[in-house]
Amino acid sequence: MTPAPARIATLDLIRGVAVMGILAANIAAFGFPEFAYMTPASMGWPSTPDLIAWTTTFIVIDGKMRGLFSFLFGASMLLVIDRAEANSEDPATVHLRRMAWLFVFGLAHLYLLWWGDILAHYALVGAIAYMFARLPVRWLVAVGLACIALQTVELATLSAYTFDLQASAHRPGATARAIANWQSLADQFGQPSRTSIARELAIGSGGWRDLVAWRWTHAVGPITSLTATGPETLGFMLFGMAGLRSGFLTGEWPRRHYAVIAVAGVGSGWLAYAGIATFDIAHGFDARYVALSWLALATPFRPLTIMGYAAAIILLARPGGWLTTRVSAAGRMAFSNYLGTTMICTTLFYGYGFGLYGALSRAQLYLVVVPIWLLMLLWSKPWLDRLRYGPLEWVWRSLSRFEWQPMRGSAFTTSR
Repeated sequence: MTPAPARIATLDLIRGVAVMGILAANIAAFGFPEFAYMTPASMGWPSTPDLIAWTTTFIVIDGKMRGLFSFLFGASMLLVIDRAEANSEDPATVHLRRMAWLFVFGLAHLYLLWWGDILAHYALVGAIAYMFARLPVRWLVAVGLACIALQTVELATLSAYTFDLQASAHRPGATARAIANWQSLADQFGQPSRTSIARELAIGSGGWRDLVAWRWTHAVGPITSLTATGPETLGFMLFGMAGLRSGFLTGEWPRRHYAVIAVAGVGSGWLAYAGIATFDIAHGFDARYVALSWLALATPFRPLTIMGYAAAIILLARPGGWLTTRVSAAGRMAFSNYLGTTMICTTLFYGYGFGLYGALSRAQLYLVVVPIWLLMLLWSKPWLDRLRYGPLEWVWRSLSRFEWQPMRGSAFTTSR
């Protein structure tokens, strides 16, 4: 039996934190219509607990966990490429097969289960990222920063467009088309009409076939996502490659360096996001300012905040500790845990399951997150104590290599 390759413990731990955090970010998208994701005021002014829940999530979770996961995706991608070369395999073939199957999984996830899929987007961006895999660290960072700058300019332009569109719709004698265009955009940024609210709540309360039909015609497809947020995702993946190649993500830097990055990154990021949240609240969650906050203002602060998170996780890790071990196992099974949370949450909220869609407050939604976190921690390690891969990791690996991979055997060896 072929021995399993060594794992890098810090990557698994950070990935575990990210996949758990992504659930906390996505829970509002599971339990509410899409327009409620960015604002707690889309269906009326929020209660104090709901406002606190939104503010805390915005400052601590939103965008950072997705970015952290993207960092780890880039690092893992580079590991796969390096291992393919070490095994005398063609790295491009190995990598692109993985991305092709991930794209298939992503499309199935998007259209059959939930509109918020990220897998197909990662597959497309990951295929592009391969072109940069051989760059030295400084160039990976430089190109990554250029991607973030491009994304910021693109989103700032879109934010400015929302102000122009609102002004056109409210001018005397505004055309029906101008008004409709503004309302369509306002729906996306949390200022929906009553008709839109009623329609979206009815859709979420429908059967599985109805939801599939709706997603087929209305869900944002992977090509649109690529043009909308592709530069940022690519930038994060390149930062992840640089983090692996430089030793940052593998815990090889001096602890004082991690401490400085953690304090500077998390501190400055949280202060910036707290200011943006205050800005949103002060403007009554007006759709224009929600768009400005989420698109233009938040984007440039994410990379340093994510670096701070990664540094803090590495610093706080306790090798062999119960929590560290359990979170790392959840990270090794991130694919299975990510899709598993979709299956649990869609069953809880949609009409073909328990029908809780729109029934819980934003604060109450987080009462759902905690038991799912516990489930991740409780099942991942026992599974991996007996088997090499998570169930979906095994399927993905087998399909990518065109042969069934050995499932039984000793757990992966780990290295820091």
